[in-house]
Amino acid sequence: MAEKLISKIPEGPLAEKWTNHKAHIRVVTPGNKRKLDVIVVGTGLGGASAAASLGELGYNVKIFCISDSPRRAHSIAAQGGINAAKNYQNDNDSVYRLFYETIKGGDYRSREANVYRLAEVSNNIIDQCVAQGVPFAREYGGLLANRSFGGATVSRTFYARGQTGQQLLLGAYAALNRQIAEGTVKSYPRHEMLDVVLVNGEARGIIARNLVTGEIERFGAHAVVIATGGYGNTYFLSTNAMNSNGSAAWQCYKKGAFFANPCFAQIHPTCIPVHGDQQCKLTLMSESLRNDGRIWVPKKMEDVLKLRKKQILPSDIAEEDRDYYLERRYPAFGNLVPRDVASRAAKERCDAGFGVNETGLAVFLDFKTAIERLGEGKIRERYGNLFQMYEKITGTDPYKQPMMIYPAIHYTMGGIWVDYNLQTTIPGLYAIGEANFSDHGGNRLGASALMQGLADGYFILPYTIGDYLAGHFKDGKVDVNTPEFDAAEKAVKEKIEKLFSIKGKRSVDSLHKELGHIMWEYVGMARSEEGLKTGIAKINELKKEFWSNVYVPGTNFEFNQELEKALRLADFLEIGELMAIDALNRNESCGGHFRIESQTEEGETKRDDENYMYVAAWEYKGEGNAPELHKEPLKYENIKIATRNYKD
Repeated sequence: MAEKLISKIPEGPLAEKWTNHKAHIRVVTPGNKRKLDVIVVGTGLGGASAAASLGELGYNVKIFCISDSPRRAHSIAAQGGINAAKNYQNDNDSVYRLFYETIKGGDYRSREANVYRLAEVSNNIIDQCVAQGVPFAREYGGLLANRSFGGATVSRTFYARGQTGQQLLLGAYAALNRQIAEGTVKSYPRHEMLDVVLVNGEARGIIARNLVTGEIERFGAHAVVIATGGYGNTYFLSTNAMNSNGSAAWQCYKKGAFFANPCFAQIHPTCIPVHGDQQCKLTLMSESLRNDGRIWVPKKMEDVLKLRKKQILPSDIAEEDRDYYLERRYPAFGNLVPRDVASRAAKERCDAGFGVNETGLAVFLDFKTAIERLGEGKIRERYGNLFQMYEKITGTDPYKQPMMIYPAIHYTMGGIWVDYNLQTTIPGLYAIGEANFSDHGGNRLGASALMQGLADGYFILPYTIGDYLAGHFKDGKVDVNTPEFDAAEKAVKEKIEKLFSIKGKRSVDSLHKELGHIMWEYVGMARSEEGLKTGIAKINELKKEFWSNVYVPGTNFEFNQELEKALRLADFLEIGELMAIDALNRNESCGGHFRIESQTEEGETKRDDENYMYVAAWEYKGEGNAPELHKEPLKYENIKIATRNYKD
């Protein structure tokens, strides 16, 4: 089995691997780049930066976007910041420290060489974005400002108030538009990839649906890049945009690309709690708020009951009657512990009966102390747009009363397995950003997602894809009128026809909500062997219900969002099952994967390094067959593996 997972990690010292690797991989000469076509699917930070960079290099790029504009990609919703090891605060940051804290934050389940490379190129990202005009916050003297984020011992997060993702995406979007104007990139908005096409076992194009006309179209290329984000919307309620989905990655899996660590899903601790049955998504409140906000619940049950009945306000509770439980349990990091730790701690308090809203599923994030210390003006300067958003949604002024927050699905660390070059197990097929598994292990540190997306798109893929394309510039244009394209298009059309033919009684959303309930209950923050087995059985029952009783109105040859949702739900059902299978196989707790059978006396994660120090890469074996597990051993040669400690 292991021979199928060739990671291509370079030999030599850790700090020299990337430099030496770049020096020895093949390159495509400038005159030959224009003979080569590359498809990029997805237009978030990873996809937009990759397409812009590849176009600038001279490749012919086709980029696909499910929205009407690349600037609607979900990256625009990222709030808090982007990490880099520039040490502007002079608090002893370094590439090694960023590397180590990312490995530690991921609970020692990520690839050492990939993470070091990510830390190494982080500084280049900031320079690139500043050159693009990204309005990062600055200190009085003009230097770029930094703030702290969870799991870090230094201030290394660059930010543009609470709009960092938006500003970074606008920078990448501007670079992309420049290449569109130059003619090196052709944009296909309102197109959704429904299949990847393989010719002689190598990726040679995609089948896409025009979401406006319903037309099924073929596109050929010498390489395909998947940059479509994660699969968090499997849970229905998440912080992801409603269009975010795992379908493109899933079609690659069903064509032979291994899917790695699917059970590693991140629960973000600071989201606005669920407020009704009709809700279709959740709203994230940036982790940056934990710099100045303090998280607490009442110490006395009588205060909890009064809060739920609205007999008192949070501000009525005396300081000595407040349990700042993160500061109590993790004094070294306090409110800035990593996301998985903070989320489980919130769940523990709510499970113990101390949740502060009507549902019992909320804790407070309070800025009273910070306002007294810094003044309201400084807090408005730092978080004004986030406070405004909270008040608009909840009707509560967070300058006067604390926010209410609760954990929610946010990010997926699992994804398509890739080697050091970001190539999948299918030659010519690449995956970047959240679509791959490579950099975050069992838990992602805050402000590292934007870092990875831009690192992959600007500074890694443009080098590594050349190693593959150097062997294909003599191939000529990819012919889309071949049996392989015929078969892929036929399969897509048959799937669509099957969905329309069911004519059942259940809406797509009703089935998706049911899947979400199953996932949250059995594959959520706390997992058990019994629960996971129950979850798998329920998902399979729901899958049968979907394929026998779903109702998709309208026709294919029109704008039809119900069809779009049905196609994605068919994939979510299968993704959810694989997540549960992977969680059942990983009989340990690490990062965002918490098995109740594997915890310390204090309720912390208990890893099993002897048996699970590996990347779990799953191979699709056909409809109705169990997937096959392949293991990539994780070797740490430059750090000491230890139990995560955020107390001392």
